[in-house]
Order: sequence, then C-alpha cells, then structure tokens
Amino acid sequence: MPKFKYKVRAGATGEETSGIAAAVDRFSLAAELKGSGKFIISIEESKSITIPGLDFIDNFLGRVKMHELIVFYHNLSIMMSAGLSLSRVLSILERQTKNKKFKETILGLAQEINRGNTLSSGMGKHPTVFEPLVVSMVRAGEESGNLSEVLKVVGDQLEKSYLLKKKIKGALIYPVVVISVMILIGLLMFVYVVPTLTATFKELNVALPTSTKVIIWISDFLNNHALLGVVLLIASVIAVKMWLGTKTGHRLFEKALFHLPIVGSLVRQSNSARTTRTLSSLLSSGVDMLEAITITRDVLQNSFYKDALKVAGERVQKGITLSSVFAEYEHIYPLFVGEMVEVGEETGKLSDMLMNVALFYEDEVDSATKNMTTIIEPLLMVVVGGGVGFFAVSMITPMYSLLSGI
Repeated sequence: MPKFKYKVRAGATGEETSGIAAAVDRFSLAAELKGSGKFIISIEESKSITIPGLDFIDNFLGRVKMHELIVFYHNLSIMMSAGLSLSRVLSILERQTKNKKFKETILGLAQEINRGNTLSSGMGKHPTVFEPLVVSMVRAGEESGNLSEVLKVVGDQLEKSYLLKKKIKGALIYPVVVISVMILIGLLMFVYVVPTLTATFKELNVALPTSTKVIIWISDFLNNHALLGVVLLIASVIAVKMWLGTKTGHRLFEKALFHLPIVGSLVRQSNSARTTRTLSSLLSSGVDMLEAITITRDVLQNSFYKDALKVAGERVQKGITLSSVFAEYEHIYPLFVGEMVEVGEETGKLSDMLMNVALFYEDEVDSATKNMTTIIEPLLMVVVGGGVGFFAVSMITPMYSLLSGI
C-alpha cells in the first residue's frame, strides 16, 4: 500500500500538522482526514527507493522499544482520564513520538478510531508492536467501559516485566564481561607469547610435560590455521543455535536451567512472578479465566510453564480448581503459589492473591539479582585464577626443569 505525506489544518484551532499515512490512494486519505474535521493543505505520495533487505534492517532499527510503549500506555490513560477523546489523545501522542515506526503505528490507530472501529481492533492489526496480552486487556476495558483504568494496569504490568528482565540482564553483565576479557587475553597469549616460549624450548631441547604440549598445540593451531579456527567456531555456534532451535534441544536446555545453582531458583521465581502478575492483570480487567490462562500461556517463553498452563486450561474447563494444577507442578511453581491461589479461590479474591504472589516473587528476584554479583565474583576469581595458574605452571615447569639440570 502506498504512503502519502500530508499537511492539514485543524478546524477548531487552526493548528497545522503533517505526517505520513498509508492509504489506497490520495482521495481515500483526503476523505479520512476531512472526516476527522481537518482541512487539507497538501497530500503528496511519499517516494522511496526499494533496496533488497532494507525492510528487515528498517524494521530492526526502527522497532518500538518497551519503554516507549510503557510511556504510551501511561500517557494514554492519564489524558483519557482527564476527559480528552481517544482520537485527540492519539493525535497528541503521534506528534510527540520521535520513533518513525511508532509514529506510523499510532497514526494507524487514529485512522481506525476515525473509521468507527475500536482501539483493540486497531492494535490487533499491529501484532509486532502490541502483544496479544495487551489487545485482550484493552478489549476487556472497552467492553466494561473502564478503558483508562485498564490502560494504566497495562502500563504498570509492562513496566514491572520490563524492570524484571532488566534486573536479570544487569546481573549477568559482570560475569559476561569478565569471561569475555579473559578469553581475549588468552587468545593474545596463545598468538603472541606462547610462540616465543615454544621457540626457546625447541632450541634448548627441553622435555615438555603434557599440559605444556597442549598449550603449544593450541597456539600452533591458532597461528597456522586461524581461518579454519574461525570457520569451526562460527559453525559450532550455528550448530548449537540450530540445536537449541529444535524442540528437543530447547527442552533439554530449559530442563538444565532448573538444575543449575542460583539460576534454577531465579527461573522458578521469575516465571512464577510473570504467570501470577499476567493472570491477575487479565482477571482484574474483566477477561474470563479460560482466556486469561490461554493468553498467559502465550506470554510465557519456557515450554515447561506453557505445558503447565495448557493443563490448567483443560482442568479449569472441567470445573477443577486452578490451585490444584499449581500444586501438581511443584517442581516448577513453588508451593507458596498453589497455597495462595487456593486461598484466593476460597475467599473470592483470586486476582488480589495472584498480585500478592507476583509482588512477593518480584522482590525475591530483585534480592537474588542484587546478591548474584556478590556470589558470582568469588567464583569468577577462582575460574580466572585457575586458568592463569594452569597457563603459568605449564609454561614455567619446562624452564624450571632446564634450570635444575644446569
């Protein structure tokens, strides 16, 4: 569908605005703009050069970031609560955003509203920007007549999820940086330092221990077959990625995470928090239980949790309580989750209890990520020290043998 640059003047205020919109032709776009009370100043087709692969790059670089969506939902909720119409709010937010893709998306939402469609139906046409979770919550807010409050809940939900991911990623930055630097220094040693020592050992005809021979072999391979080494490394990474992309490989990787110290607990707590918060947000927005469970299952990424919620949906449909499912899956959901859900079902305050569980495990994840660096630091020191010690002993032992024989 072609895109058109337009310039219009608001009928009430006389304010001039411009933008880009997709339409069948300029006449249909003009009809839409006039229908929203705008006076047309100009409409011109936007000319663009098509380069193979450019769409992918443009979509990657111009993707809508999570914090932009969070601000969008909060602002949308605040302005609607202040009494502004939805079309007016979207027009304001479209002018405020600097992200080209998001600007076009908001403009598309405004066009849907001007056609008489709902906000949720407009969001559903942009699946790469708006998650099914958000679309369902907005639809429930529209049906209940409480859209502004639901949008606030959506913003809070995404903000909590965003902060949770950010904390986990932040905790992993330190070990990744240390290990990366260690690997880089090791490569430099193998390429520049070891060959010099190897030449010395050969000249003096020194007997070499096994560990030294291994280091020399690695050094020779890196110096003489660098290109082959790079190819093998890339091939190994691709092979591992492809294996993890298979159902079996991905499943085994997820299963291994549960058995890792620290990481296993973090996986359980973070997924428990995400499950309960999503369910609570959907139920409090008016979404029925079965649909809430289905949407939550789609939101989760770990296949073990997806399987658990699939069973939960089937059980709930048969009239069995949700808490019984959580109790059955104690190996992935802590016992506390099932007990709190059971209390919520008995008291009729399931949504509130789910939110309490989510807040509890979000605090647990927060504490765990803060302590992770403290725990990992001595372990990294041991690993780095062991690597340096192995290298030093392997290269010094032949020298010591040579000096002892003099």
